[in-house]
Amino acid sequence: MTRESTSPAVPTGIVGLGNIGHHHAERLVDLGVPLVGGMDVSAEARERFATQYSATSYADHHALYDDVDAVVITTPNKFHEEYAVAAFERDLHVLLEKPLGHTVESAARISEAAAKSDGTCMIGFNNRFMNAVKLLENRIERGDLGKVTHVEANYVRRRGIPGRGSWFTRGEISGGGALIDLGVHAIDLSLYLLGYPEVEEVSGVTRSEFGSREEYSYLEMWGDDQGAAAFDVDDSASAFVRCAGDRTISLEVAWATNRPPTHEFVVRGTEAAARFDLLTNELTIHSASADVTDHMLDTTVETRENDTHGDEQAAFFDAIENGGDAGSSVEEALTVQRIVDGIYRSSENGRSVALDDA
Repeated sequence: MTRESTSPAVPTGIVGLGNIGHHHAERLVDLGVPLVGGMDVSAEARERFATQYSATSYADHHALYDDVDAVVITTPNKFHEEYAVAAFERDLHVLLEKPLGHTVESAARISEAAAKSDGTCMIGFNNRFMNAVKLLENRIERGDLGKVTHVEANYVRRRGIPGRGSWFTRGEISGGGALIDLGVHAIDLSLYLLGYPEVEEVSGVTRSEFGSREEYSYLEMWGDDQGAAAFDVDDSASAFVRCAGDRTISLEVAWATNRPPTHEFVVRGTEAAARFDLLTNELTIHSASADVTDHMLDTTVETRENDTHGDEQAAFFDAIENGGDAGSSVEEALTVQRIVDGIYRSSENGRSVALDDA
């Protein structure tokens, strides 16, 4: 079924025609956005995309940019800067998949280019659009949780390295492993629910304990397994983030670890706490009261599961048409990148890192 379109007729293209590029393309079609075409350095990827979507394929992004007003960039992290900066220089509207860049320096250059552009920009932190998160945001805004002071953020797979030998596991292209892949989602969502306070200090340890093993055991893997020699990034990270006003985040992320998987977030406030799961959309509010007699209250909230990428795109095009906030900003994404960089530096140096030093 085609999603009812409330979006402007903005000619749009996609740069990067891998799995996530196709994922975005399907939602653009559902949203009724004119999909002009896609660009990729791979001739095979271009041919597959052109056939599937009856759209033009481009070998050069400048040629694509001549024909569109907006672009969705889904390339490996290292190439975000090249394509995003070129789009900003043309004042195109840009939906850039997370993370902002593969390094904090590259991310800063993207941020600078975005600040000079007249185009709308959104970074792809799609978990903000999950129904359970939107409902929790409403409860926080109306004061049900009191002052929100701490978020426990978990994004842990038991065995889920995304293809040893793919760009995900090659640090030169990705900029890191589980932390920069899964961790950026968890960090952004935690800061978002805290109101994006100023970040003061980070401390963390990153580990490579499983992907570097020749005998790595798994049941399934996205992509081909090219062995331990093709893995040079972290497969887990533990970190603590301290923000202004004594607001804090504890972070656990992993592609592989010897524990049950968990995607649970706990948002703690002075009046109540909330627990939700990123994969199941489950949400529970926990509180205590002395009304009548002392008691604990756990309220389970059921919501419909929703297509977060589709809702993300709808918000992006709504911002193009009507102005206002598109959602995750470049400035917020740069803060996330600086935290990731700080955690890597903290792990390397064995000490906490002030974010100004990161």
